[in-house]
Amino acid sequence: MTKHLKGRLAALLTLFALAGGAWADDPAQLRIGYQKASTSQVLAKEHKLLEQRFPHTRIDWVEFPAGPQMLEALNVGAIDLGGSGDIPPIFAQAAGADLLYVGTEPAKPQAETIIVPQGSPIHAVAELKGKRVAFQKGSSSHNTLLRALQKAGLGIRDIQPLYLTPADARAAFESGQVDAWAIWDPWYSQLELEGRARLLANGEGLDLSGPFYLASRSFAEGNGAFLRQVLDAFTQAEALTRSDEAASVAIMARVTGLPEAVIRRTFEHRPASSPIRPLNDADIAAQQRTADLFYANRILPRAVSIAPAVWRPGP
Repeated sequence: MTKHLKGRLAALLTLFALAGGAWADDPAQLRIGYQKASTSQVLAKEHKLLEQRFPHTRIDWVEFPAGPQMLEALNVGAIDLGGSGDIPPIFAQAAGADLLYVGTEPAKPQAETIIVPQGSPIHAVAELKGKRVAFQKGSSSHNTLLRALQKAGLGIRDIQPLYLTPADARAAFESGQVDAWAIWDPWYSQLELEGRARLLANGEGLDLSGPFYLASRSFAEGNGAFLRQVLDAFTQAEALTRSDEAASVAIMARVTGLPEAVIRRTFEHRPASSPIRPLNDADIAAQQRTADLFYANRILPRAVSIAPAVWRPGP
């Protein structure tokens, strides 16, 4: 064997040893909770980005209808990691769940809306006083509505709140049983394209937080380097909405059952860049303001402190 070949073989053996050591540090299994409208997670799942990055870790994807159910599963140890809007984690904390915020992505204010029927005489949030407004209690739309009302000098007691699931709210909206509906994408984009709704307000200027990724405390504290790589894979998936838009639209349309035109419109409501990363001080402060707002409006049973529930990765 030549000296050159021996050198190359030694380098390869070193590389394999390093790779083996890295794989040895990865958990044997990762159970991820996701919702089918969660673009970053769905694209990561469909492209098998985590399976390719972590070949020695079994990746299990568990679908949930909404954030509260997902966080309950996380709290009882049925999953290790999940993505949710900004409000369900606050309610989970108030209920005593021991979860950690491990990641976040930028807010999508154009995807958080308050809509009215096309022919509605309402043209400003202040005109919602005394009106029937539908929204999902404890959702991101609940937060959008509270902040929009506050900005207009109103509170939740100034309207007639109707706590409805999106499906029930749509039926009430289309039958004229409600005056306005606070809702997120893709519901907003679908109604907009169908010409059934007019935008009254969105989340612009309301200091909204973005979606969050949460993990069990034991998983986050025991798998820090691995968790950073998972967040990076979600960022890689999210970037496909721009670098491979056509394929991403087709995937999301198939998964959600929505027309491609609706998915394309939801992509237009996303920010130009949406990296997924651990929380910083500004993220923590913004989520704390949201928790304080809900407590001040007597929606939370007790005050919630965000900072102790935030994962602090090492350098």
